[in-house]
Amino acid sequence: MYTNKNHQPNVAELNPRHDMVGRIASYVDMARGERAAEPGRQAAFRAVFDLLGAAAAGIAEPGTVAIRSTVRNSMPAGTVSIWFSGASSSVIGAAWANSAAASALDLDDGHRLARGHPGAAVIPTAFAIATETDSTLEDIISAIVIGYEVGVTIGAARTTYGNTGTWSSYAVVATAAALRRTPHAVLEHALAIAGQSAPNQLFASAADLGANAPEGSAVKEGIPWSVVTGLVSLDLAEAGHTGPRNILDSPPHYRFPDELVLGSSPHICNTYFKLYACCRHVHAPLDGMLQLVDHHGINADEIDAINVETTSGALRIANRVHPTNLIDVQYSIPYCLALTAIVGPQALLPLTAEALTQDGATALARKVKLSLSPEFDARFPAETLARVTIACGDQRLTSDVVTPRGEATNPLSWADLEAKFKAATRMVATEAQQNQVLSAMNEARAGNLTALTASLAGMSLGSPGQVRGEVMYEV
Repeated sequence: MYTNKNHQPNVAELNPRHDMVGRIASYVDMARGERAAEPGRQAAFRAVFDLLGAAAAGIAEPGTVAIRSTVRNSMPAGTVSIWFSGASSSVIGAAWANSAAASALDLDDGHRLARGHPGAAVIPTAFAIATETDSTLEDIISAIVIGYEVGVTIGAARTTYGNTGTWSSYAVVATAAALRRTPHAVLEHALAIAGQSAPNQLFASAADLGANAPEGSAVKEGIPWSVVTGLVSLDLAEAGHTGPRNILDSPPHYRFPDELVLGSSPHICNTYFKLYACCRHVHAPLDGMLQLVDHHGINADEIDAINVETTSGALRIANRVHPTNLIDVQYSIPYCLALTAIVGPQALLPLTAEALTQDGATALARKVKLSLSPEFDARFPAETLARVTIACGDQRLTSDVVTPRGEATNPLSWADLEAKFKAATRMVATEAQQNQVLSAMNEARAGNLTALTASLAGMSLGSPGQVRGEVMYEV
């Protein structure tokens, strides 16, 4: 057979199939030209509002402050607002900083199928790029719906679990490309570059961590860095850089549904929202324990033991009984249960440094036993169920089988989200500042984005505990 040794095969010849990346790019092409359907639009507004509360609550966390400092020292100057700080930066710098604030306290939204948190990557990206492209409100909302769709679809298709950062860079590319009107061929390469360059999160995503679970750190799930990765990937593709466009066509790594139709039932409509500043695996046990405490009037000092029947996902987080930082707290069912039993649920909305020095919390956390329920695990990750039994002397009190509050199947109302916003931001925002954001968000829902962008750019929030003290809200 004749072979031309001077012929250099092109990318398509080396990788003749890149069907899934091409299908995703085609979906972005199609969807960005249309106004999002009303269910998706309303879900996007809810997601934006919820994420702004998470970002405001996380504005003064050490990891957030460190990233803002790094942005100031290493990123170009720009006019894109770093929310609630009075500062600005480049598109990438602002999106990075805003993502960090939004994900710092684990108050950001999540999605069952992807087992992760699309909002903290997608929404900061959409607002940052919109400043660059002078996009309309409807453009932004459409891009957010697209970003969730792409991110959740790819996250759910992974054959092995990966923390959010392993797939959210795809969502970032899709969101940004929707607003930039990136050409199809460039978008394919941007998606491929982002997927290949995403944070690997190998340690935190490992299937069986045992006693060697990662210590709590500001890196967490790598969401802020995935924003940087995704935006740089799009810039690289626009400059002519290439990526392996068949990256999603690898059966050992991805399995997409045979009848996949992107956008047919928008994933953003099935987002869940959190009422506690901790990993979602902690929420069902918390709700189960609070059900018993409230119904039976249990005091923390009466508790001899707490048994939690739960899923395998809940058993693979660190679950430290003596956390040394707030991220350790966020990933500990025993400590969060103990803290809430002693102080009440307001201790986790928001989570503050006082949680680490709470008298009796570690001692009570040592009384918490976690066990795998095969019945519950068979329904995971579509559901994260738990059942809690509290032993008090001779009494054994058992909760119902509990699913966390805020699931898409039983969503929070707008009033619930407002109550969450007020509770979560009470340490950093005055009542006037809170009301300004609430009013601006309602104007955005009515079609006017001006007040919201002005609030995000011009409002500077305070340090935890220095604004309003310990005023409590019902959520």
